[in-house]
Amino acid sequence: MMPDARKPGPSVRLKFALSYAAVILLTGLLLLAVVWLFLLRYVPEQIYIPTGEPDGGPSPVFVPNQSDLARAFAPPAAAVMGALLIIGLVGGWFLAGSMLAPLRRITDATRLAAGASLSHRIHLEGRRDEFRELADSFDTMLARLEAHNAEQQRFAANASHELRTPLAITQTLLDVARDDPDRDNGELVERLRVVNGRAIELTEALLLLSRADQRSFTRRPVDLSLIAEEATETLLPLAEKRGVTIETSGEVAVTIGSYALLLQLTTNLVHNAIVHNVREGGTVRVSTGARGFAVELTVENSGERLPPDLVSTLIEPFQRGTDRIRSDHAGVGLGLAIVKSIAQAHDGTLELTAREAGGLRVTVRLPVAPPDAN
Repeated sequence: MMPDARKPGPSVRLKFALSYAAVILLTGLLLLAVVWLFLLRYVPEQIYIPTGEPDGGPSPVFVPNQSDLARAFAPPAAAVMGALLIIGLVGGWFLAGSMLAPLRRITDATRLAAGASLSHRIHLEGRRDEFRELADSFDTMLARLEAHNAEQQRFAANASHELRTPLAITQTLLDVARDDPDRDNGELVERLRVVNGRAIELTEALLLLSRADQRSFTRRPVDLSLIAEEATETLLPLAEKRGVTIETSGEVAVTIGSYALLLQLTTNLVHNAIVHNVREGGTVRVSTGARGFAVELTVENSGERLPPDLVSTLIEPFQRGTDRIRSDHAGVGLGLAIVKSIAQAHDGTLELTAREAGGLRVTVRLPVAPPDAN
């Protein structure tokens, strides 16, 4: 973190106390001015009152003039202003301390967060005001950062484990070939090709996931119904090989986004629905539609019954449903994680629901394209 090159200045508490004292002094000066203008300024030089003399004429009575009154008024007025200044400074200092106490707690929590301590929370008490809203927003941000940081750590650990597996297998195969020169190299090369292909597949999936998270793509109108048709046609040979029937239906559903990423999203969903299905006689249904201000892509498949607690974990990276047995089409465990990232990058949502008859229903909701989109 770059050091702060700005010079230190007076604290906010001191500024608040000085401002409070200045307001009190200004109010006192205005009050004294009112007294002077409307009372002292109109005092006459002489007052005539009847004296009861036989001639009946009034006689003048001497009263202090304006200068005398001003000289008599100035010392107590100055004393009052001094007292107001002291009261303003002392009262403003303590009032500022009381009002800024929540800000001090927020500042302490910010320093702790800057030191990589994301578990701290402010939990500011009292009724809702500006400081409470700021503290609650900061607590929410810390909670999200902590969850994201934990997710990133789990992802890094899982990715390291997944990448280490093919590398360890490759090393083992090479060690065996070195120790047994007479071994058939054809079998070794084929196994190395499979392991290396899996490592490449995992690396490409990680790169795609990173690209989706960064939202570094061009947005244009995309019809999900056309993407669904392309994805199902591409995966139709795999479905026929596994004895799975694909059914497509729906209406035009135009959103704004990347055609390549949304095609990858749909392909991942259909691929998962084919692979995680019953061995023979399984079905996959792909449908699209528009619902108000959103468009939907729904992919559901038959299969084993899934408990709700398992469904909630399927979008985590490297989760593969009911079993983690690798096959030729098992994937690398990033299919739904990539789908989630692509949906979020397009300001959409991903919903997973276990079907009562078995299998899974996945619904992606994306914002509908505006009417004037080209």
